[in-house]
Amino acid sequence: MTPTTEPQHVALIVGAGDATGGAIARRFAAEGYHVVGVRRTAEALAPLVAEIRTAGGKAEGWACDARKEDQVAALFERIEREIGPLEVVVFNIGANVRFGITETTERVFRKVWEMAALSGFLVGREAARVMRPRGQGSIFFTGATASLRGSNGFCAFASAKFALRALAQSMARELGPQGIHVAHLVIDGAIDTAFIADNFPERYATKAQDGILDPDAIAATYWSLHQQPRNAWTHELDLRPWSENW
Repeated sequence: MTPTTEPQHVALIVGAGDATGGAIARRFAAEGYHVVGVRRTAEALAPLVAEIRTAGGKAEGWACDARKEDQVAALFERIEREIGPLEVVVFNIGANVRFGITETTERVFRKVWEMAALSGFLVGREAARVMRPRGQGSIFFTGATASLRGSNGFCAFASAKFALRALAQSMARELGPQGIHVAHLVIDGAIDTAFIADNFPERYATKAQDGILDPDAIAATYWSLHQQPRNAWTHELDLRPWSENW
């Protein structure tokens, strides 16, 4: 693949899963962006890529383990070389697990940190490296309730999400004056996914009353953030259903 002669709007979604990440990819593709969706296996991205292309959009589905520095660097180099300059980078890797403190092994704690914090650093750093010389771009990090509150049984997840939030703040303060919009989004509530439907049927039943988050509605917020003029940028916002206790 070689870059087209016409300038392209390019967006990278790291963690383009079946819910929020996929919805973000579809929204940016619908707005005319050439979307690169990333997961650890490219096969898992085939349905999303096919859906976007069938709708007339442009999409690629590439494998990358975002915990590996060399793979992340190679991913950004390939996108810039084969598709075009990145305008938007979304880090959307989850890593939500629940273990009591005495049941949390070193392996669990380290893996969750690698997925939700180290990966965010690697993706954010590479995004900054390609965007800073151009003086523009958007870098968005998906947070969670655990970004703000360390709840019972979530010591590993909350530790990693707190770290990701701090990373986003530091990057925003450094890169904002250089023209790069860095934002952190706190997704506070259950999302309309098969996992919620299968494991929390009572919670999922509230969908009829708008009691859980719609991935497409979340994606609309990411698009809105990217559209903000730089004289009125948002760094952090939270999204939750109207009925969510907080």
